[in-house]
Amino acid sequence: MAEQNPFENARKQLQKCADILELDEGIHDILKNPMREMHVSLPIRMDDGSIKVFQGFRVQYNDAKGPTKGGIRFHPDETVDTVKALAAWMTWKCAVMDIPLGGGKGGVICNPKEMSQGELERLSRKYISSISMIVGPDKDVPAPDVYTNPQMMAWMMDEFSKFSGKNQSGVITGKPLSIGGSLGRGDATARGGLYAVREAAAEIGLELKDATVAIQGYGNAGYFAGTLCEELFGCKVVAVSDSRGGAVNMNGISAEAAQEHKKATGSVIGLAGTEPISNEDILELDVDILIPAALEHVITHDNADMIKAKIVAELANGPTTPEADEMLFQKGVHLIPDFLCNGGGVTVSYFEMVQNFYMYRWSIERVHNRLDAKMTNAYHSVLEASKQYNVNMRTAAYVVAVNRVVEAMSDRGWLY
Repeated sequence: MAEQNPFENARKQLQKCADILELDEGIHDILKNPMREMHVSLPIRMDDGSIKVFQGFRVQYNDAKGPTKGGIRFHPDETVDTVKALAAWMTWKCAVMDIPLGGGKGGVICNPKEMSQGELERLSRKYISSISMIVGPDKDVPAPDVYTNPQMMAWMMDEFSKFSGKNQSGVITGKPLSIGGSLGRGDATARGGLYAVREAAAEIGLELKDATVAIQGYGNAGYFAGTLCEELFGCKVVAVSDSRGGAVNMNGISAEAAQEHKKATGSVIGLAGTEPISNEDILELDVDILIPAALEHVITHDNADMIKAKIVAELANGPTTPEADEMLFQKGVHLIPDFLCNGGGVTVSYFEMVQNFYMYRWSIERVHNRLDAKMTNAYHSVLEASKQYNVNMRTAAYVVAVNRVVEAMSDRGWLY
C-alpha cells in the first residue's frame, strides 16, 4: 500500500468541509496553507565528541483566533508534511474547543531512544533557541508530544528565559508543577474524552452505570480512560490491549490491576482472570463503548461493519478512516471524533497558559470544572452541526471549527 501524505489527507478533509460550507475559493486557499513554516539545522555536540546536525521544524498554521499552540515531536521518521498536517489539525481542535488559540506544531528528526539525557538536553535547548524569534507566550506556545516530556519542556523554558533576560514560564506548557505546570494535565486528554462520552450517552439513551468498555491502547490515555470510566460513571472495563496484544473478561477487569500487571510484565497480556484477545478482535467486541486510544487507521472499511459498540470515543489521532466514518454513521454508531474527543489535553494546556499569565495556580477542582464546561459545550456544538447538515460527527466538527476560524479572519479584516 502506498504511503499516504498526512498533509494531503488534512487538505482532503478541509475540502469536504469547504464544499459543505460553500467557502469562497480565496478563503479556502488561505485555510489550506500554513501561514508560516520554519526549518532549522541544529548542530549538537554528542557525548563521543562528534558533532551531529539534526533537522527541525516549526509550523504556525493559522493565528486568526490567537497565538498558535501545539506540541513538539522528537521522532526518527518526522517529516515537515506530518508537522504541517498536525498544525492544521491543531488549528481545528483549538477552534472546536472554542479556545482563543491557533494551531502550530514542531518536530525534530532524531531518535531519542538512542540519545543520552545530556544529548537530549542540548538538542532541546538548541531547538528552542533556534526558533526563538517566532515563539513566545503571546506568539506561539509549544508543548510536549511524541517522545518529548515535561523535563524537556523545562529545559526549553529555561533556555528561552535565559536569552529573554527574565523568567518566561508561559512560553511552554506541559511543564513540571514546580515551574508553572498545571494541576490536572496528566489525565486531561482522557478526562475530557470521558466528559464527551457522558454527553453522547445521554444523547443516545445509554445508561453509563455498568456500561461495558473496551480500550485499544493501554498507554497513558488508555489507562486514565479506564480508571475514569470506573471512577466517574461506574462503567465496567471488559477488555484492554497494548502493542503486544490484549486481555478480555466480559465480567469486568480492574483498570488499576491491568496497569500494575503491565508495569510488572511489560504488557496487559496474561492478566489474571482474563483470556487473550488481539488488537483486531478487541475492536469487534459486543460492548457499549469502544475507545481506540493508540493507533491510527484501525477502523477501516474492512471492519467497520463488525463494530458493535454504541459509542466510539477516539482518544487516538486518526483511528477511523473516512470510508469507515461514513459506514459507522449509516449504522447508527455514535462516533466522537478525535479532535473533539481528545481536545482535553490542549484545553488544560490553555488553562496552564492562563495561570502562567497571572501567576496563580488553580485548584484541581477548578481545572476539572472548567474542562467539563469546555468539553460539554464543544460536544453539543458539533452534535448540533451534525443534525443541521445531516453529516457524521467528524465532518460536523470540521464545520464548527472552520466556521469559527473564518469568522475570526473576517472580523480581523483579512478577507477584504
